[in-house]
Amino acid sequence: MKTAIMAVLALAFTAALASAQAVNDAQIASIVVTANQVDIDAGNLAAAASTNSQVKSFGEMMVKDHTGVNKSATDLVKRLNVTPQDNPTSQALASGGAMNLAHLKTLKGADFDRAYIDHEVAYHQQVLDALDKTLIPNAKNADLKALLVKVRPAFVLHLDHAKMVQASLSTKK
Repeated sequence: MKTAIMAVLALAFTAALASAQAVNDAQIASIVVTANQVDIDAGNLAAAASTNSQVKSFGEMMVKDHTGVNKSATDLVKRLNVTPQDNPTSQALASGGAMNLAHLKTLKGADFDRAYIDHEVAYHQQVLDALDKTLIPNAKNADLKALLVKVRPAFVLHLDHAKMVQASLSTKK
């Protein structure tokens, strides 16, 4: 079941990115805000539902860090007078996030922890790929591009941290 959910989410994200190859700045803004909100929602659930201190702490960090990125992105689009434009990628991200939350809510204990962290590893890798292959290259506004470049290292740290927690959980089977 876990593998099927992960495959569906990865497929949805990949399909969305394929359609996002020619995104504009307003669409990029929507993608950034949506991607961060997906991780905030999952992080809130992990912080509330996990009994594992590493998973709970990671969820709390996701909420804090991604809320900060969303604030920066929202402040920037307001300053630039850009209205985020809904698009297939942001819609797929929101849908995939909702599917992930629905799946996680059916799980408890170690099953929840592993599913949450497995998703975080896959999700952060996909977001990094999107930043590198689609979002940064297509950003036309220098300030928007600079923000994307600035937040990229945080996503790398999140991915590395998630992999560390994932390895820790796999040794506790």
